[in-house]
Amino acid sequence: MGNGIFTSEPIKANTIVEVSPVIVMKHTERKLLDQTLLHDYIFEWGERKKQCCMAMGYVPLYNHSYDSNCEYEMEFDKEIIAVRAVRNIEKGEELFINYNGTYNDGKPVWFEVK
Repeated sequence: MGNGIFTSEPIKANTIVEVSPVIVMKHTERKLLDQTLLHDYIFEWGERKKQCCMAMGYVPLYNHSYDSNCEYEMEFDKEIIAVRAVRNIEKGEELFINYNGTYNDGKPVWFEVK
């Protein structure tokens, strides 16, 4: 899994855990990023998902889980990604997001598709 994010305190459901600014890049830049290690850390961006972004802060380090305890919300006009707890989280737990964008989406993610 690599790096991960763990909480040092309990977190109540619906708490905003992090708000991260993003760097938005064009579709042509995404094609270049897809050829690098950064491909695994960028997010599709925009209403039509033609752009991509790199989140600052800890957002790129959250690991994936289909049964995640957090979800991320994109605010395109503010150029931010917010991470919110979807259930109560105990002290010491790892914080997970579902890379599909919705915490209960079971569609296989890119690194599991063969």
